[in-house]
Amino acid sequence: MTEPVPFEVFAEGVYLHGTKAELAPGELLRPAQPSNYREDLAMRHVYLTQTLAAAAWGAQLARGAGEPRIYVVEPTGALEDDPNVTDQRFPGNPTRSYRTLEPVRVVRELEDWPRHSPESVRAMQEGIAGTEPGQIID
Repeated sequence: MTEPVPFEVFAEGVYLHGTKAELAPGELLRPAQPSNYREDLAMRHVYLTQTLAAAAWGAQLARGAGEPRIYVVEPTGALEDDPNVTDQRFPGNPTRSYRTLEPVRVVRELEDWPRHSPESVRAMQEGIAGTEPGQIID
Protein backbone atom coordinates (compact mmCIF):
# COMPACT_ATOMS: atom_id res chain seq x y z
CA MET A 1 0.00 0.00 0.00
CA THR A 2 1.36 3.45 -0.86
CA GLU A 3 1.48 6.53 1.35
CA PRO A 4 -1.64 8.72 1.60
CA VAL A 5 -1.94 11.36 -1.14
CA PRO A 6 -1.47 14.91 0.23
CA PHE A 7 -4.52 17.17 -0.13
CA GLU A 8 -6.73 14.42 -1.56
CA VAL A 9 -10.20 14.61 0.02
CA PHE A 10 -11.26 11.25 1.46
CA ALA A 11 -14.95 11.79 0.61
CA GLU A 12 -16.82 15.06 0.27
CA GLY A 13 -18.62 15.94 3.51
CA VAL A 14 -16.81 13.24 5.56
CA TYR A 15 -14.57 14.25 8.48
CA LEU A 16 -11.73 12.17 9.91
CA HIS A 17 -9.78 12.14 13.19
CA GLY A 18 -6.49 10.28 13.67
CA THR A 19 -5.37 9.04 17.10
CA LYS A 20 -4.09 5.99 18.96
CA ALA A 21 -7.09 5.97 21.28
CA GLU A 22 -9.46 3.05 20.94
CA LEU A 23 -12.92 4.57 20.52
CA ALA A 24 -16.41 3.20 19.91
CA PRO A 25 -19.14 4.57 17.67
CA GLY A 26 -21.15 7.20 19.51
CA GLU A 27 -18.27 8.28 21.80
CA LEU A 28 -17.55 12.00 21.96
CA LEU A 29 -14.15 13.60 21.52
CA ARG A 30 -14.16 16.69 23.71
CA PRO A 31 -12.06 19.85 23.59
CA ALA A 32 -9.72 20.97 26.39
CA GLN A 33 -7.81 17.68 26.54
CA PRO A 34 -4.08 16.96 26.52
CA SER A 35 -2.47 17.00 23.09
CA ASN A 36 -2.42 13.81 21.04
CA TYR A 37 1.25 14.54 20.36
CA ARG A 38 2.76 15.81 23.61
CA GLU A 39 1.54 15.28 27.15
CA ASP A 40 2.80 18.71 28.24
CA LEU A 41 0.62 20.58 25.70
CA ALA A 42 -3.03 21.47 26.26
CA MET A 43 -5.45 21.61 23.33
CA ARG A 44 -8.42 23.95 23.44
CA HIS A 45 -10.04 22.40 20.38
CA VAL A 46 -10.81 19.06 18.75
CA TYR A 47 -9.09 18.77 15.37
CA LEU A 48 -10.46 16.99 12.32
CA THR A 49 -9.78 16.84 8.60
CA GLN A 50 -11.27 15.75 5.31
CA THR A 51 -8.02 14.29 3.94
CA LEU A 52 -6.69 10.83 4.64
CA ALA A 53 -3.11 12.14 4.62
CA ALA A 54 -3.76 14.61 7.47
CA ALA A 55 -5.75 12.02 9.47
CA ALA A 56 -2.90 9.53 9.01
CA TRP A 57 -0.47 12.11 10.45
CA GLY A 58 -2.75 12.49 13.48
CA ALA A 59 -2.92 8.73 13.96
CA GLN A 60 0.76 7.96 13.38
CA LEU A 61 2.11 10.86 15.44
CA ALA A 62 -0.20 10.38 18.41
CA ARG A 63 1.36 9.55 21.79
CA GLY A 64 1.02 6.09 23.26
CA ALA A 65 1.78 2.52 22.41
CA GLY A 66 -1.58 1.74 20.81
CA GLU A 67 -2.20 1.14 17.14
CA PRO A 68 -2.71 4.24 14.98
CA ARG A 69 -6.41 4.60 14.20
CA ILE A 70 -8.50 6.81 11.96
CA TYR A 71 -12.14 7.45 12.75
CA VAL A 72 -14.94 8.91 10.67
CA VAL A 73 -16.37 11.60 12.93
CA GLU A 74 -19.23 14.07 12.91
CA PRO A 75 -18.93 17.55 14.40
CA THR A 76 -21.70 18.63 16.79
CA GLY A 77 -20.99 22.35 16.39
CA ALA A 78 -19.34 24.96 14.23
CA LEU A 79 -15.98 24.31 12.56
CA GLU A 80 -13.26 26.77 11.65
CA ASP A 81 -10.16 26.36 9.52
CA ASP A 82 -7.20 25.13 11.58
CA PRO A 83 -4.97 28.23 11.80
CA ASN A 84 -2.00 26.08 12.86
CA VAL A 85 -1.94 24.76 9.28
CA THR A 86 -4.00 27.19 7.19
CA ASP A 87 -2.03 30.19 5.95
CA GLN A 88 0.95 29.28 8.16
CA ARG A 89 2.16 26.19 6.34
CA PHE A 90 -0.19 26.05 3.35
CA PRO A 91 -2.03 28.99 1.72
CA GLY A 92 -5.77 28.48 2.01
CA ASN A 93 -6.77 25.15 3.49
CA PRO A 94 -5.66 22.39 1.07
CA THR A 95 -5.35 19.89 3.95
CA ARG A 96 -9.01 20.52 4.75
CA SER A 97 -7.99 20.75 8.42
CA TYR A 98 -10.50 22.14 10.90
CA ARG A 99 -11.01 22.60 14.61
CA THR A 100 -14.00 23.04 16.90
CA LEU A 101 -14.74 23.99 20.48
CA GLU A 102 -17.67 21.54 20.47
CA PRO A 103 -17.56 17.77 20.88
CA VAL A 104 -17.05 15.53 17.85
CA ARG A 105 -18.95 12.21 17.64
CA VAL A 106 -17.23 9.00 16.49
CA VAL A 107 -19.19 7.35 13.66
CA ARG A 108 -16.92 4.41 12.80
CA GLU A 109 -13.29 3.34 12.51
CA LEU A 110 -11.61 3.18 9.09
CA GLU A 111 -9.90 -0.10 8.35
CA ASP A 112 -6.83 -0.72 6.17
CA TRP A 113 -5.71 2.84 5.40
CA PRO A 114 -2.32 3.81 3.91
CA ARG A 115 0.42 4.90 6.34
CA HIS A 116 3.14 7.53 6.04
CA SER A 117 6.62 5.99 5.79
CA PRO A 118 8.64 5.48 9.00
CA GLU A 119 11.18 8.04 7.71
CA SER A 120 8.45 10.65 7.16
CA VAL A 121 7.03 10.01 10.63
CA ARG A 122 10.47 10.38 12.27
CA ALA A 123 11.05 13.71 10.48
CA MET A 124 7.65 15.02 11.57
CA GLN A 125 8.24 13.89 15.18
CA GLU A 126 11.50 15.82 15.23
CA GLY A 127 9.63 18.95 14.12
CA ILE A 128 6.96 18.50 16.79
CA ALA A 129 9.65 18.09 19.46
CA GLY A 130 10.69 21.71 18.75
CA THR A 131 7.45 23.05 20.34
CA GLU A 132 8.01 24.72 23.72
CA PRO A 133 7.07 22.62 26.83
CA GLY A 134 3.90 23.82 28.53
CA GLN A 135 2.78 25.74 25.46
CA ILE A 136 -0.97 25.90 24.85
CA ILE A 137 -1.85 25.34 21.23
CA ASP A 138 -4.68 27.62 20.23
